[in-house]
Amino acid sequence: MGIAAQPGAFGLLLRRYRSVAGLTQEELADRAGLSVRALSDMERGRTIKPFVRSVRLLADSLELTKPARARLIAAADGGADDDAFAEPEGGRDDRYSRAVMPRQLPAPVQHFAGREAELRTLNDLLDHSADNHTVVISAIGGTAGVGKTALAVHWAHQVAGLFPDGQLYVNLRGFDPSGSPAAPGDAIYEFLDALGVPADRIPADLDARAAMYRSVLAGKRVLVVLDNARDADQARPLLPASAGCLAVVTSRSPLAGLVAIEAAQHISLEVLSEAEASELLVSRLGTDRAGTQVQAMTELTELCARLPLALAVTAARAAIRPGIPLTALVSELRGAQGRLDVLGGSDPLASVRAVFSWSYHSLQEPAARMFRLLGVHPGPDISVPAAASLASVTGPEAHRLLDELTCCHLLAEPTQGRFAFHDLLRVYAAEQAGAVDCQAGRNAAVGRLLDHYLHTAHAAALLLTSRDPITLCPPAAGTEPEHLDGYGEAMNWFTAEHRVLLATVTQAAGNRSDIHAWQLPWALEPFLDRQGHWHDLAATQRIALAAAERLGDPAAQAHVHRSIGNVRFWLGSVDAARAHLSTALVLYRQLGDCDGQARAHIDLARVFDRQGRYHEALGHSHQALGLSRAAGHRAGQACALNAIGWYHALLGDHGRALAYCQQALELGRETGDRVMEACIWDSLGYVRHHLGQHGDAIVCYQNALRLCRELGNRHNQAETLTRLGETWFSSGDCEAAHDAWRQALAILDDLDHPDAAQVKARLASLR
Repeated sequence: MGIAAQPGAFGLLLRRYRSVAGLTQEELADRAGLSVRALSDMERGRTIKPFVRSVRLLADSLELTKPARARLIAAADGGADDDAFAEPEGGRDDRYSRAVMPRQLPAPVQHFAGREAELRTLNDLLDHSADNHTVVISAIGGTAGVGKTALAVHWAHQVAGLFPDGQLYVNLRGFDPSGSPAAPGDAIYEFLDALGVPADRIPADLDARAAMYRSVLAGKRVLVVLDNARDADQARPLLPASAGCLAVVTSRSPLAGLVAIEAAQHISLEVLSEAEASELLVSRLGTDRAGTQVQAMTELTELCARLPLALAVTAARAAIRPGIPLTALVSELRGAQGRLDVLGGSDPLASVRAVFSWSYHSLQEPAARMFRLLGVHPGPDISVPAAASLASVTGPEAHRLLDELTCCHLLAEPTQGRFAFHDLLRVYAAEQAGAVDCQAGRNAAVGRLLDHYLHTAHAAALLLTSRDPITLCPPAAGTEPEHLDGYGEAMNWFTAEHRVLLATVTQAAGNRSDIHAWQLPWALEPFLDRQGHWHDLAATQRIALAAAERLGDPAAQAHVHRSIGNVRFWLGSVDAARAHLSTALVLYRQLGDCDGQARAHIDLARVFDRQGRYHEALGHSHQALGLSRAAGHRAGQACALNAIGWYHALLGDHGRALAYCQQALELGRETGDRVMEACIWDSLGYVRHHLGQHGDAIVCYQNALRLCRELGNRHNQAETLTRLGETWFSSGDCEAAHDAWRQALAILDDLDHPDAAQVKARLASLR
């Protein structure tokens, strides 16, 4: 009795491969000779059956390995084709990961200048690594704004071709103004996900994750860029151990521990030389303008303390005012420094703040206000619609303001449509918000932001599951939640906003916005559950439970206890799962919520099923049926009837099982729930098989398989194919059994699922 997934497998897989390749939709469409609209429709799940030729062009353009290519073609076909069952190139047996090649490097700085000595040192380190077959870590230190990330990313792009198995990148946010650096375990999770490890195979423990990470990289040549590390302890678990890999770590700290223990080569960046600083300005302003105002150029570089960040902001300010002499810009900047001389002119960061002040005060008020409000946003980046709600402006106006800030180099656009601060600029923006905007205004902006994420996430969650909505307060005036069209768009939105939403839950709890603090985790649950982000799910639900208890809201507490029970079940803590589900059941009873009680009983039945206690599972399923009937919830009745039939089958009473599953099928068809219908057809196939009705069982399994393929649920396809193979084998058709098991094995191998061993054994028995 499997639980089928939702449609959009091909679109999600295509989007993932494009993301790993580091390509925008426009870039991939151009490579493949397709329109951006066609590619967008595929990724969003709007194109149900893409042309085979288009899929192959996309696979060519993405430079997919043979197994990855086979998976993409199979997903487009709704199942699997012969190529999907081919051995990986080189016959390699990787226990953990599918054959994907991550390309996570951010875009390089467009106007990189100088650093010739440091680049030579990095190249020497690369040669040293190749000669001695050892991992070399380049710990690039230096003050904020000195260009550590720019150097690391610029060099990484130059040598990326020497690492054919991919490039990994993470911003560890070691000095993030929020005070929340990335946890090493979370960073390893993201790396393992990028390397193709299924989410449900990633262990919870940090040491176990690090061991798996090293195992996946064994024998590969991968470049790892760890940006903005706080200290050696944060970076150390992320270091590869494979001789072919190389890590580059940037930090404001000297990372003495890496130098002493891991024999890292330390490169300390100073400010640019006068020549390098001038080169950077010339590259941005052009030789015609810079060459005629040499003295002003020299003064600008000195006023910026020859810090790349300050120079970039200054150059952007000059570029958007092409008719202004550089001497006028020098006078303006000198005035800004005079206003901030209390900070101390000997500190290079004082020059950065002067440049920020100068550029900020030149903004018109709408852009300046947007800049300030972005300082209260909790996440690593922000989308245009979220910024529109934050500032209570229209989407087009928000886009215009974000573009204006980007042109001034006060904001960056690391990926299309998403905007982010340098951490120094985030601090400065938050300072300005505190100095200029009243507390009520800042609170209102945060409230709009929370409402934006909550209402959008709630709608997205309902596109992923068939559960009933919860009651939300109307969004604050000026909030414009996003409209998402279908499952694919909902998954894409959650994927893009994943880390932002986690930060928003924490912000809501910190602000004691308790309604948001429990409802946002409720909305996040289907995505985190489906993606296997169990620990994120557990963490957000803990926050939700505390908020629900502060509110004294028993309905919220019931929802949260049920959610925690389910996540504990998936994490293998069966006793804890039972305790939370039992608490949820008691609360639902006190509330008189029959539907909630029914769902809790179904969940408890699953716990007893895991323990082999089928009679108790059957009892809970019967209670769920009675409660669903009392609530008039027909979808719940179909689910309970199917569960009762399934447990009767596991207990060997196949006659009763058949009767219950047939009732479930009638109700399931009436409700139009194809997910439940696929489950019921699978249960009917199992029952018919054990009644000796092999022909009918095959028809049932084929119906279940068709629905699973339409819904994009590959794991349930594998389960149904496995049972279908058993029926073919029992009916004497060994060739059909072999074909079904071969297809099941291809999917299970791709998912790295432990059931693959059982299917391999069945195929071996046929041989």
